[in-house]
Amino acid sequence: MEFVMETKNINKYFHKPKEFHVLKNISFGVKKGEFTSIMGKSGSGKSTLLYILSTMDTDYTGQLYLNNDLVTGKSQRELSRIRNKNIGFVFQFHYLLSEFSVLENVMLPAKKLGEKSPAEIERNAQQKLDMLHIGHLAHQRASRISGGEKQRVAIARALINDPTILMGDEPTGNLDSQNSENVFNIFKKLKEEQGLSLLVVTHDEDFAKRTDRIVQLEDGEIIAQ
Repeated sequence: MEFVMETKNINKYFHKPKEFHVLKNISFGVKKGEFTSIMGKSGSGKSTLLYILSTMDTDYTGQLYLNNDLVTGKSQRELSRIRNKNIGFVFQFHYLLSEFSVLENVMLPAKKLGEKSPAEIERNAQQKLDMLHIGHLAHQRASRISGGEKQRVAIARALINDPTILMGDEPTGNLDSQNSENVFNIFKKLKEEQGLSLLVVTHDEDFAKRTDRIVQLEDGEIIAQ
């Protein structure tokens, strides 16, 4: 079985104000082309787990593998590169740079990675925007477009380096039902047409029920998966 991402016995403690065991023996994997959601009440450890899975938080015990490579214990510099190349991230808030154009926002992670020429990056960015039906907005300032459009731009940006896995932290949390539906359909299409693996933390039960699998967290433990 080929996992694009796998955890083995991940434990996480907060040490202040007093010691608190926030994640307990988390072991699970996401297969290639699988659309997985993580659910659980507030405080169950969902966002903490996602932060570890995205390689941003390295203060844990256990192992994290990406594409069968152990990433636990690597330097911050290596992790930054691994993250930029392999993980696309879509947040609840889109974090677009408002003074930049839509196209420039999408290009940023690819410029940072520095593996392609500026012309190639621009072409790829335009393709991603076209694929999400917002190609016509490429030269608009990011501050001038609607909330639903901003979230699509954020998805295009997350896809620019052709990641192995797309992670989302409440990606529909700020959207109305029509735009939430749009985001779900985009994710589903990416899975079906490009074999992309997706891992999404969500409170939205309707969203989660339509994914391939729900990982249920309670008090820092996986109670169902």
